Amino acid sequence: MPSVIKLGIKRPATHPLLPDPDPREVHYTMISVDDHVMEPKHTFEGRMPSKFEARAPRVEETEEGHEVWVIDDTPYFQVGFMCVAGRPKEDYRVEPARYDELRPGCFDVKHRIKDMDINGIWASVNFPSGVTGFGGTLFSEFEDQEFGLACVRAWNDWLFEEWHSAYPDRIVPLGITYLADPEKGAEEIRRNAKRGFTAVTMPEQPHRQGLPSVFMPHWEPIIRACAETDTVVNLHVGSSGFASMPEGAPMMELGATQFGPMALCSAAEWLWSGWPAKYPELKIAMSEGGIGWVAALVDRLNNIMARSGYGAGWPDPKISPADALRRNFWFCMIDDPSTIVTLPTVGIENVLCESDYPHGDGTWPDTQEVTFRMLDGLPDDVIRKVTHENAAKLYRHPLPENCLP
Repeated sequence: MPSVIKLGIKRPATHPLLPDPDPREVHYTMISVDDHVMEPKHTFEGRMPSKFEARAPRVEETEEGHEVWVIDDTPYFQVGFMCVAGRPKEDYRVEPARYDELRPGCFDVKHRIKDMDINGIWASVNFPSGVTGFGGTLFSEFEDQEFGLACVRAWNDWLFEEWHSAYPDRIVPLGITYLADPEKGAEEIRRNAKRGFTAVTMPEQPHRQGLPSVFMPHWEPIIRACAETDTVVNLHVGSSGFASMPEGAPMMELGATQFGPMALCSAAEWLWSGWPAKYPELKIAMSEGGIGWVAALVDRLNNIMARSGYGAGWPDPKISPADALRRNFWFCMIDDPSTIVTLPTVGIENVLCESDYPHGDGTWPDTQEVTFRMLDGLPDDVIRKVTHENAAKLYRHPLPENCLP
């Protein structure tokens, strides 16, 4: 039956995938705390309640030949830039991507492990990319809340049953949750924690998604559930969209440039929300955005507390905002060579690494070499912490018997 969906976006000519690269030299044991999965076409099959089976998210082909997710006759397309690993540079573009144009590692876990081995990655935290959005927000926007929650639960069941359980030592289980009703969202976090999930993603600036801001008590059930179950809150820069664009600005270029400042703003909002002070055991990981901005934030926090008087509203007299930042937050490097000198200010125990497979920012298949150039010359104990020990401790994830260096 021909598709009735028409996006009005012409399908460009595409080139064959590049050949598999040779496995890279492994300098370090590495855990990447920011990679992405493109959900396979069958993600929701057999995982929705029977009354919602006919409405389950599905992939359809448009009149132009795109493949898009469809929910209640509304198309949601996978942006081509989200899955560029192994594609020729000529094919790096925004248009919706087809599955047969992508490396299977984007959506098939067996092939993902193969690509991790090529790249020298021991374990990986995988954010959603396609049908849910980075922060898992889409299903929380549906008017039919019961259906939205069913989609959230089905996605988490797929992630656990197919993506994580097949390779539990290699895939760190990160889930999504229901954001429109925080009590139900908290229940989902606790359900997942009982079966081994150690992380959840949500939008870094929820107010930009039409949700209450992080300063509102709306979020307390979810924050409390994360704190009590030792579930890491993962805030991926861009999960609330690009920064506001001035008229005439180049959206892709300027938006991508502003990831660092966006990360600073998001971390500052979560810090001053008071949640880290109220729940000192809360763990927040800032994904993407680099670490170049963190030392500047530390300096500014120290300044407003010591001199300006602007920090009078800090709620915990037992700990400074800068120390709470280092206690409750973790930060993620991808290719930040000029910022290595700031590691002592940021906190050696607070820095993690990422490969961002298969996104445009990603360093696959050369993550090992990129990281080696950044960290070469640092003491081995520092390298171990940044490349794998900090992440293994934060996500309570196993390491191989013989770690490098």
